[in-house]
Amino acid sequence: MAISVNTVYQRVLGVLNKEQRGYVTAQEFNLFANQAQQDLFEQYFYDINQFGRVPGNSTEYSDMVTLLNEKINIFETIDAPTRVGNYFIAPSNLYRLGSIVYKNTTTNSFGVASTEQIEAERINANEFLYINSSPLTKPTNTRPVFISNTSGIKVYANSEVTDVALVDYQYIKKPATVNWAYQIVFNEPLYDASNSVDFELHPADEADLVIKILELAGILIKDLNLYQVMNQEEQETIQQEKA
Repeated sequence: MAISVNTVYQRVLGVLNKEQRGYVTAQEFNLFANQAQQDLFEQYFYDINQFGRVPGNSTEYSDMVTLLNEKINIFETIDAPTRVGNYFIAPSNLYRLGSIVYKNTTTNSFGVASTEQIEAERINANEFLYINSSPLTKPTNTRPVFISNTSGIKVYANSEVTDVALVDYQYIKKPATVNWAYQIVFNEPLYDASNSVDFELHPADEADLVIKILELAGILIKDLNLYQVMNQEEQETIQQEKA
């Protein structure tokens, strides 16, 4: 479902060449590509708040909330944390936390073990003092809680959980860093697919990526006209999606 980094780069170069607006090197493209991907990625969350306030269209495929959720779902993932000192530390590619899951394993009377994944409730440190003081509210293996601060998180079930194998982060990850890799052949950069990294955005965003990168390229080559044209096209695309 990824968008080919080579396809986007060639389209960017094609427009610049056709309009005789200059050239963007691979290094410059990679810089712009990652900025464009990040901008569009963050726009998902802004837009879903905007579109979520109005009713969807009768046709599911034209419902922007559905499409935005589909785009965001690409980045939903589950991963185990690491343990540093007394805290669980989030995966390095975490963008937005969804939930903390505790894996509760029990054994029935026949000796068969089963594991249930239970979402831990988030509480603050002050609440924990009160919750933990009462047998009716204190955390258990079936009612886990977690506390988060700048050092990481702590998870409590029947007791404090310290085994990383018992905890999962469900979260939205950051997009991978895009890279148009190349080898120099006859003094020219030749695309190296094996070392390149594609865009992780939804295929529907390919045109927006090209426009956004051209907009950034317009700034680089100091072509105000190109920047204004690309910015206008981007705004028109956004308005069409919101119509």
